[in-house]
Amino acid sequence: MKNIKLLVLDMAGTTINEDNVVYKTLTAAVNNHGYEVTLDKVLSSCAGMEKLEAITSLLKEINGNEADAPVIFRNFSEQLREAYRNLDVKPINGAENFLLKMKSMDKKVVLNTGYSSEIARQLLDKLQWKESVHFDALITADDVSESRPSPEMILLAMKKFNISEPGNVLKAGDSVIDIEEGKNAGCGLTVAVLSGAQNRSELETAHPDYIFNTISEAEDIL
Repeated sequence: MKNIKLLVLDMAGTTINEDNVVYKTLTAAVNNHGYEVTLDKVLSSCAGMEKLEAITSLLKEINGNEADAPVIFRNFSEQLREAYRNLDVKPINGAENFLLKMKSMDKKVVLNTGYSSEIARQLLDKLQWKESVHFDALITADDVSESRPSPEMILLAMKKFNISEPGNVLKAGDSVIDIEEGKNAGCGLTVAVLSGAQNRSELETAHPDYIFNTISEAEDIL
């Protein structure tokens, strides 16, 4: 049994259910710019990535003009702010209890995301999840120079809590890029969940140690 001291958990689709509003909004922003992409395409291409980078790589994949990315990203950010204002955000089933349980076991819990800090905090406010009650730190794409699958966010989380051994870290997420981030950091455990953006066959390509329906099932391995 690995001695896990730190859990680095993705937000949307892993701990938080926001009904894929981010990817729906991203799809709309790209299509409003004269392209035609489906939500499925966006989910399989962009899940877990920092969003400007996601739009740029999506445009490249569909032979679009990558120079359109900044303006699409700006429109996307404005539309998302609006969408979130009206959105009913819920925890993924069992996630809130899981966080409280991990904290009660003296494990550090870091929420990490490819979103901006503003969007991430908006989500946490809606859930009324509080730092040091539900989690110990929030690390977003804004806090690092290289986004996923670079291990920078995980390394920053380790540094914050003086954990030198990546073997003591569990990384969980709902996308291939989350699992790659965990592998690149050398995490002791990588856990994929089926509650978010990608399906089992997509997630299997990243070879996570476990694939669970939801993050609360990870309690059994901890």
